[in-house]
Amino acid sequence: MPQTVPDCRVDPILLKTDPFAGHDPSWSHRACWPARWISVPDAAAPVVAGYRLAVSCDEATHGIVHVSADERFELYVDGALVGRGPERGDPEHWAFHSFSVDLEPGDHWIAARVWSLGEEAPYAQLSVGHGFLLAGTDFSGGLVDSALDTGSADWQATVLPGYATRTKGDAWGCGAKLVSDGRQIPWGWVTGQDTAGRTDWTRPHVGDVGYSLAWVNDMPPGRMLVPATLPPQREQLAPAGRVRHLAAHSPGVSTHDVPVRAADSRPEELAGWQRLLGGDSMIIPPHSCWRALIDLETYTCAFPLVGVRGGAGAAVRVHWQESLYAPDGSGKGNRNEIEGKIFGRPGLDQDGPGDLFIAGGGDEQHSTLWWEAGRYVEVLVTTADEPLELTSLEFLATHYPYDDTTAFSSSDPRLAGIADLALRTLQMCSHETTMDCPYYEQLQYAGDTRLQCLVAYATCDDDQLARQALVAFDRSRSIDGLTRSRTPSRIVQRIPPFSLWWVAMVHDFALWRGDLEFVADLMPGVRAVLDAHRRNVDQDGVFHALDGWNFTDWVDGWDAGAPPGAQWDVSGVLQLQLINVLRLAAELETWLEEPELAARSTRLADRLSAVVDPLFYDDKSGLYADDASKITFSEHVQALAVLAGAAHGEAALRTMINPGRTLPLARTSVYFDHYLFEALRQIDRTDVVLDRFGLWFDQLDHGLTTVVEQPEPTRSDCHAWGAHPRFHLIASLLGVRPTSPGMRTVSVVPRLGGLDWAEEASPLRTVRSGSGPLRAASCRWRLRRASAWPSVLCVSAQIRVPGDVLIHLRRAATMPTGTTPSRSVSMILPRSRG
Repeated sequence: MPQTVPDCRVDPILLKTDPFAGHDPSWSHRACWPARWISVPDAAAPVVAGYRLAVSCDEATHGIVHVSADERFELYVDGALVGRGPERGDPEHWAFHSFSVDLEPGDHWIAARVWSLGEEAPYAQLSVGHGFLLAGTDFSGGLVDSALDTGSADWQATVLPGYATRTKGDAWGCGAKLVSDGRQIPWGWVTGQDTAGRTDWTRPHVGDVGYSLAWVNDMPPGRMLVPATLPPQREQLAPAGRVRHLAAHSPGVSTHDVPVRAADSRPEELAGWQRLLGGDSMIIPPHSCWRALIDLETYTCAFPLVGVRGGAGAAVRVHWQESLYAPDGSGKGNRNEIEGKIFGRPGLDQDGPGDLFIAGGGDEQHSTLWWEAGRYVEVLVTTADEPLELTSLEFLATHYPYDDTTAFSSSDPRLAGIADLALRTLQMCSHETTMDCPYYEQLQYAGDTRLQCLVAYATCDDDQLARQALVAFDRSRSIDGLTRSRTPSRIVQRIPPFSLWWVAMVHDFALWRGDLEFVADLMPGVRAVLDAHRRNVDQDGVFHALDGWNFTDWVDGWDAGAPPGAQWDVSGVLQLQLINVLRLAAELETWLEEPELAARSTRLADRLSAVVDPLFYDDKSGLYADDASKITFSEHVQALAVLAGAAHGEAALRTMINPGRTLPLARTSVYFDHYLFEALRQIDRTDVVLDRFGLWFDQLDHGLTTVVEQPEPTRSDCHAWGAHPRFHLIASLLGVRPTSPGMRTVSVVPRLGGLDWAEEASPLRTVRSGSGPLRAASCRWRLRRASAWPSVLCVSAQIRVPGDVLIHLRRAATMPTGTTPSRSVSMILPRSRG
């Protein structure tokens, strides 16, 4: 987010190391920063504070500032917002952000708005206590570094009046919402031009020095600083959207149970609101109340930007919903439809969630501290004794800078719609961490994150967010070796199956991205997770469920998503998952040239496998059971039997998908469909995958622009784990998969599942690893059935790779009717030289 104002330019930069680590050679001070944490005296959360420093330059000046805060900051230079942070983490890995700064001769202001919400903070926000930290390095032009350092430079501090919190509503994991009261806010404070009498600027309280995690020693309780690792979040204005409804409303009356009815809408006034979204201003008369419903027409994460002029005391309330609801509790229905629906879940006793902006009478710009999420925005404007001019209403969209570098097309045009649906889901659930859902929780769960990362590996160049997640889960491990189910999180939760999926995440990264040095650093954690499970394997080779929430999938009839036997007992699902992950871990050890450790994991997998059939295989049905009593059966256990290499796994899965099967099975849902699709690919039945895509086709038909958490009735309309079909379009239907670490070799084994043709094109791209670029290639795969012989699949490829390329194509062959032929194209991709 480079920002330029007439006399300055600021650019975010990423550092590999802390510039202050080792600056002082003494053993007790090698980790110390030259700057100290500062805070507003006696500030207690929730608090929004301002910090500012006047800087004067006699000549053009260049340098770098390093900034952190607890809990969060916005950094301003000469009134321009130039950065946000810090990235979410934990106190032992607290991020600082670095910015390159160019200042012209003259007077300048550096300022930060810093807030701490305490117990009202998001679940994912940890804290030691309110504070702000800034240090300068490498300054030229007569400005010494220490002239900027908090703790020694002449910083001013104050609690900023005009900010308060309001209920988070349904968005229970996302933190308190904001009241921004323009009557009290000291507008212009970031450049020293405060509204008279509203603030009391003082010298801040000076606390401990900043401590670098590197070489830390004799440090009191606090934050250990590490460089930020992620690029800036993408921020750009969202498309204007469409005003779908505008009605007069009674001041002070709730809106959550008031149906949207076309008969109540005011078309003439609605047109004015639509022009407001297009950039015009509009006047709201005094003593009036208007309710506007805006459809952003796609799921959006954004900061609302509300411009007002005059109208002191007028309130502009901006609330968000993913969808409107039928008032009878029957659900959300078609997301495009609003007639007769209500803006809130039936049974709620409050409006929201969202933020409240109060006009102070001047020319003001209001926004939130943190972005909001959804598709529909309800704006409720209530004026007081003066007319209010709405000068602007915009939405600054934000997400992690993922870009799909591929383009999928096929003989079924609906699949391109699924590709777009899945990519939007990936983007909306990717920010400073991966997130399960942006509306309710905003938490990084291992089960969701694995599937997000696979989609990103297959479609995007960037892997920094994946690295963040892998390291964060490794750091979250408890003394018994298990990772937390979600991290960072103030509220501790254990889902042992998610710890195993984290191990699979490490394997995924090694395969799709390489950088085995990075992977090797994670292996002690991988081994610890497996040892935690190893301790619960009895002498007969039976795995007994670990303590915790053994969530596997949202399935009707299962206990909170845990399969039968998974709560303190024996479970076929858990036994087979452990076998599957142990074999992945053995492969990891082999790649890292640890044959003894590979053999150790393989031996345990073999022990567990030896008892799978006696315990869980039912000869009568030809299926694997969820429990040792062989009473309950699920699609989950059949899929895992294939992935774990169980003796009857393929036969059981084929029995499961046989239309003549009569035994009822618990069905996989949105999340676990991924593992079912993986198993179906292995037995060449991607025709069934395409059939199961019906759930995603239905979402397109019902107006969704992101993927739901579970089949209707669903809580969340945007859930990370539902993005995995984008991965399967490439890796299962087209069959493009790496066969060695870092995609050093790639196999193309197309399984079109009944499609006449499919194509994936990617432009020139470079996939990076910790050791540099691995390869650059322009690829275009086109797979089609021969017109005269539908059972013959033709593969054509245009591949451009620097250096020598070795391509092997098997000859096409006629396949039996009703089967999907497998053709493979294997590539050895050379390491890029420059």
